[in-house]
Amino acid sequence: MAYMDRFTQSEERRRDELIRIIEHSIEKLTLPELEALYYDMTTKSYIND
Repeated sequence: MAYMDRFTQSEERRRDELIRIIEHSIEKLTLPELEALYYDMTTKSYIND
């Protein structure tokens, strides 16, 4: 069971790291780029408003 806990913690850390990288990249996008990204994500159902 301890092995599974370590595996889960690694995944959570990697997920947090990826989110940080993505957030940092998104902050640099222009408004048209953000709108294009938003449109792409909604059409792929990653965002459900």
